[in-house]
Amino acid sequence: MKSIQKINPPSDGWRGFIENIGADSKAGFVVFLLAMPLSLGVAKASDFPPIMGLVTAIIGGILVSFISGSRLTIKGPAAGLIVVIAGAVADFGGGDTGWKLALGAMVVAGLVQILFGVLKLGKLADIFPLSAIHGMLAAIGIIIIVKQIPILLDVNPDLYKGLSMIGMITSIPKFFANFDPRATMIGVYSLAIMLGWPYLKDFKLGKIPAPLMVLIVAIPSELAMDFVHTEPTYALLHVGNLVENVKYNADFSGIFQTGLFVKYVIMFALVGSLESLLTVKAIDMADPFKRKSNNNKDLIAVGIGNTVSSLFGGMPMISEVARSAANVSNGAKTRWANFFHGVFLLIFVLVATPVIEMIPNAALAAMLITVGIKLAHPKEFINTFKIGKEQLAIFLVTIAFTIFEDLLIGITAGIVLKMILHLINGTPISSFFKAPTVVSFDKNEYLVEIDKSAIFSNFPGIKRKLDEIPAGFNVTIDLKNTKLVDHSVMENLHHFQHEYEENGGHVKIIGLEKHRAVSDHQLAARKVVVT
Repeated sequence: MKSIQKINPPSDGWRGFIENIGADSKAGFVVFLLAMPLSLGVAKASDFPPIMGLVTAIIGGILVSFISGSRLTIKGPAAGLIVVIAGAVADFGGGDTGWKLALGAMVVAGLVQILFGVLKLGKLADIFPLSAIHGMLAAIGIIIIVKQIPILLDVNPDLYKGLSMIGMITSIPKFFANFDPRATMIGVYSLAIMLGWPYLKDFKLGKIPAPLMVLIVAIPSELAMDFVHTEPTYALLHVGNLVENVKYNADFSGIFQTGLFVKYVIMFALVGSLESLLTVKAIDMADPFKRKSNNNKDLIAVGIGNTVSSLFGGMPMISEVARSAANVSNGAKTRWANFFHGVFLLIFVLVATPVIEMIPNAALAAMLITVGIKLAHPKEFINTFKIGKEQLAIFLVTIAFTIFEDLLIGITAGIVLKMILHLINGTPISSFFKAPTVVSFDKNEYLVEIDKSAIFSNFPGIKRKLDEIPAGFNVTIDLKNTKLVDHSVMENLHHFQHEYEENGGHVKIIGLEKHRAVSDHQLAARKVVVT
C-alpha cells in the first residue's frame, strides 16, 4: 500500500543525519558532480564571476539546508534566472559596476521572498496560468540557446558584446562564419554527450552524470591541444580565488534608479519564487515517502539564502529541478543530501581551483544549451497544443513578449490574454478573483460545491477551502454550477486528488456532464454548452 511508506518516513534533524548519512552523502556527492559545472556555467552566462555560481550553491547547500521547508530539493543557481540576472547586470551598466548594483536589487528581492513566506504566499504558483508559466520557461530556454551559440563556437566576445536578443538572432550566421574549429569541436562533442547520455541510462557508463562525462572528455582534449598557449584567453574558464572574491560586494545605490531597481526586485522575487515553488511541487510528488513540503517555510529559507548570497556577491538561488530530481533518483532520504552537496562543493573549490580553470567555455556552453533545449523542447509546444488552442496562444504570446521585451512583460501579456479569453467564454468579472465555494459535511463525506467559474485567478480561494478538509475522508467536488473550469484549475484539482488520495482519502470530481472540453486532453478546460 502507498500509505505504508508514509507511516515511517526518515527522521529529520541530527537523528536523520546519523540514520541516513550513507544514503544522503552518496546522493549529495552525485549532485555535487552535477552542480559544479552547471553552477559555473550559469554564473558565467549571467555575466557574474564564475566562482559566484559555486558560492551560491555552497550557501544553498550548507546554510539553507537547516531552514528549508522541503526535504529533498537542492538549492542553487539555475538556468531559469540567467535571463533576469544578465539583464540586470547590463541595465545597471555592465561589468563590475553592473554586477554590484544588480546584487543590491537581489538582496532586496531576497527580503521580499522572506516576506512572501511570512505572508503565507507559498501558493503563489497557483495564481498564475500554467500556460503562461510554461511559455516563460520556454522563452528562457530559447534565449539561453541563442546566447550560448557564440560561446559554443568560441567566437570573439567583441562580436556579440552589447547585442540585443534580435541582434543575437540575426548575427548567428556571422558567429558560424567566425567559429574556432578546435574549441568548437570540443563544444560539439560535449553537446552530443549531453543530448545522447539519457539513451545510455541502462548501461553502466550511463550511470556517470552527463556533465561529469563532458568534463572527463573536454579537459584532456583542451590539455592535448594546449589551449593555455594556443587559444585566446576567452576559450578557458577563469575562476579566481574563493577567499579573495567572497566579501561584501552589494551596492545599493541603484535604488536611485527607482523604476529599474523596482523592476528587477519584482522579477528576481517573482520568477525565482515561481520556479522554486514549481520544483517543490514536482519533487514532493517524486518523494518515495510522500512527505509534503512547507512552501511558506521554503520561501523564507530561499529568501534568507538569496539575501546572504547576494550580499557577498553570489547569485539568486532556487530549488533547482534537475539537481533535485537527481537527488531523489540517487536515494536521498533527508535534507542532509543538500547539505552534503554544499560541503563537497566547498572542499572542491578550496583545493581544486586549477582543475576548474582547465574547463573550456565551449563545454559549459554545451551544458547550458542542453538545459535550454529541455526548457524549449518541441514537446512543450505539442503538449500545450493538445491541451487546447487557447493554451497554445497564451504560451506563444508569453514566449514572444518575453524574448522581444522581458520576462515581466511576457508573463503579464500571457495573463492578460488568458483573462480576455475567459471574458469571451462568459466568465463574469465578479468571479475573476473569487469563486463562491461551499463545503458541507455529511455521513463521513465532504461535498465541495463551486459556483460561477473556476479559473487560475480565483483558484487560491478554492484551494484554501480544499486544504481545510481533514485527511482520510471521501471528498466530492461538484462543478455543475460553473460556467467555465480552466486548464490551470483542472490540473490543480488533479494534483489535489493525487495528494489527498496518497493520504488515505478519496476524491471524486462531478458535475461536468454539461461542460464541453476544448480538446481531447484529460485536463483541458471545460465550458458549459449553451443549448
